[in-house]
Amino acid sequence: MFASRLLRAAASVPKESTLLTGLAVHPNARAELTSLYHRVLHSSQRLPADFAYRTSVVAITQQRLAIVEANTEVKDIEAAIDNGQIEELLKQAEDEISLLGKMAEWEAWKPLEVKAPEGQWTSALV
Repeated sequence: MFASRLLRAAASVPKESTLLTGLAVHPNARAELTSLYHRVLHSSQRLPADFAYRTSVVAITQQRLAIVEANTEVKDIEAAIDNGQIEELLKQAEDEISLLGKMAEWEAWKPLEVKAPEGQWTSALV
């Protein structure tokens, strides 16, 4: 009985630290994550619709955005996405936006300019 009251009280206390060096608690993480996920979806439109990287990014981002929009509590979002703290999800989304820009710049969907050497894409494990 006492333990459950203590856990409920602890759950209502705002998070003071992520316990991760260099990653501070974001004061409005849910709103920021929603905004970043919309930016990821917008940025992905620069890539061809049939590019495998784009289809994967869009699918994952849409799934995560639906979770964020369906939950108001950060702990519920973190549990449902199950890929770290919300501050880590923010960093991942920022990194994805950066990579989307680079993929567009590199035109990574185009064929190689020079034919790959024999055995380039085989693995010793296959």
